[in-house]
Amino acid sequence: WQIGRAMSSDTTARKKPRRRPKPATPQALERAALSYLERYASSAENLRRVLLRRIARAASHGGEDPNAGEAAVEALITRLKRASLLDDKLYAETRGVSLNRRGVSRRGIAARLAAKGVGEDDIAQALHQLARDVAEPDLAAALTYARRRRLGPYRPAEERAERRTRDLASLARQGFEYSLALKVVDAGTSDEIEGELAETGGAVEN
Repeated sequence: WQIGRAMSSDTTARKKPRRRPKPATPQALERAALSYLERYASSAENLRRVLLRRIARAASHGGEDPNAGEAAVEALITRLKRASLLDDKLYAETRGVSLNRRGVSRRGIAARLAAKGVGEDDIAQALHQLARDVAEPDLAAALTYARRRRLGPYRPAEERAERRTRDLASLARQGFEYSLALKVVDAGTSDEIEGELAETGGAVEN
């Protein structure tokens, strides 16, 4: 017991103290913003939130003026927009296509873009562009989701009746309209409904 206690105390003593956050100077904020944009696509509001969290951490340790930091963030966001490194319209359109391919409904896409701070006009434009570029976007997304989750026609035939209500609820929770969920879950076979989508020029993502 004494040996174990001594080892525990020694381990605690060897723990490194948590590093203090670096000062959130305008130069540091710009480096952080560019590094973030190299790794992730982002809306202006999402990047603003990332940088403001960095300022809050620095201020809690170093007593920096959060108001000065916020002003620096706003100036930086403006510069990045002018340099076309931040473009909410483009972000919304590309993100919308990506989410659709992953099986997210248009309603779900709108909700996720709104959560990232994208404005209503840019969201509406993104959904409009998606409808122009993708045949039956919600049907394509619903089939992609059903295929990945093995719902409806993607289940073994003997399980479909027992699981029907649960499958309908699963699609509804993803934001698909009930009529579309019925169409997918009650389809005769996956080949039939995928063939129907293919006739419109759409396809199910793997």
